[in-house]
Amino acid sequence: MSGEAFPLSRPGGLSPREWIAGVRLVSGRELAAYFDSAIAYVYTIGFVVLANAIFMNEFFLTGTVEMAGFFDRLPLLLSVFVPAVTMRLWAEERRQRTIELLLTLPLTTAQAVLGKYLAAMALYGGFLAGSLPIVGMLLALGHPDLGRILGGYLGAVSLGSLLIALGMLLSAVSGDQIVAFVLGTIASLALVLTGNDRVVAVLDGLAPRLGAGTFLCESVSVAPHFDAFVRGVVDLGAVVYFGGGTSLFLWLGARLLRRNRA
Repeated sequence: MSGEAFPLSRPGGLSPREWIAGVRLVSGRELAAYFDSAIAYVYTIGFVVLANAIFMNEFFLTGTVEMAGFFDRLPLLLSVFVPAVTMRLWAEERRQRTIELLLTLPLTTAQAVLGKYLAAMALYGGFLAGSLPIVGMLLALGHPDLGRILGGYLGAVSLGSLLIALGMLLSAVSGDQIVAFVLGTIASLALVLTGNDRVVAVLDGLAPRLGAGTFLCESVSVAPHFDAFVRGVVDLGAVVYFGGGTSLFLWLGARLLRRNRA
């Protein structure tokens, strides 16, 4: 990673305080765009209603006082909802021809990327906040394992962070919202479904000697790392996977935008 991709300051330019102020400026601009266009309301309500409805259906069938059902289905939901959130972040800038203006402001590329990323994470935080009534209900009904619930939320934040960074990269690559959404959904589903037991079995069956399904599950898929959090285990490998993947996608996005800026 080059020192220019994510600079903390520019020679003779921004101090750390000014650098943070630039990130906040971009983040605030993006959050305002989400709420001004009603995207935030529609996505948040849609996600919360769908996720909570799926959980409640399983809860009434099993009667178990835990959130495993909610977290087990979260990756598939995020594979669709997160690309819908990130598809506009750079593609919309290109469509409205405002990306040149944004990148010619006294801001570094890293500030622009990080600001947009934090805005998307803030909206995603609203998604997760909508599930907190489930925790209150479980506490009122019994004694759920709070450690596993906390681990599940940590996994949800980590997974959302990774998919948001990936979606931003694809939005920058494609330059079109619909294309960015389709690519983001396909890429996210690939990361999720390669950890599904049936998919792993099919892929291994196609080439038993290669063991492609097992390799993808263990080396590429989000599933084993996310499942570790859901079990209440904060595994170092999972932290490195999500943290490293998120950083890589953000760095690649910054590199791409810097090349276009030049």
